[in-house]
Amino acid sequence: MKGNIPLWLKISYTIMVLVIIPVYWRDLGPANFLWFSDIALFSLVAALWFENRLINSTMAVAVFFLESAWVLDFLTGGNLIQISAYMFDPDTAMHIRIISGLFHITLPPVLLYLLVKLGYDKRALLLQTIIALVVLPVTYWVTEPENNVNWVYGPAGQQNVLPDYLYLVILATVLIVFLYIPSHLLFKRLFSHKKCFASKSE
Repeated sequence: MKGNIPLWLKISYTIMVLVIIPVYWRDLGPANFLWFSDIALFSLVAALWFENRLINSTMAVAVFFLESAWVLDFLTGGNLIQISAYMFDPDTAMHIRIISGLFHITLPPVLLYLLVKLGYDKRALLLQTIIALVVLPVTYWVTEPENNVNWVYGPAGQQNVLPDYLYLVILATVLIVFLYIPSHLLFKRLFSHKKCFASKSE
């Protein structure tokens, strides 16, 4: 049912994204947009305006738990798993820290809210798997090791133990088996009761 998502949320979220895009493009470069979190950030604009459960479900499978982990790490000062440690690094520009914090903190509640309102689309697992299998090698080909976008060069920097392409296969497998499938099973169990209603939102 269209009109289920408040207009203020659609507008405010879209404004946030429109602010982030030029700043990130200028300061971090377009390759930074290959992060799965950035892909989710942009995709949710369409999910909000079209109230599309497949788009939101796919992005939830991809990043809901990763982003939730980012938030928890941030609340510990970047000391829990250190994925938000750059937020406390004085060498990182303040405006980047503010923008990054805003969107990483925003993603989990928006994803969860849309799951509650629109339901979960079980096609999300396959779609996100395809996205990952495309994005990971592209990220490896077009980004630099020092940026380590999507950890394609190693979990904590460049890895030298495995051949690069074997590492990418392992990384994709880990994401699918330990993140995407459990997320899919949980969301399907919790939000499948919305199927009848959600089908009207496509």
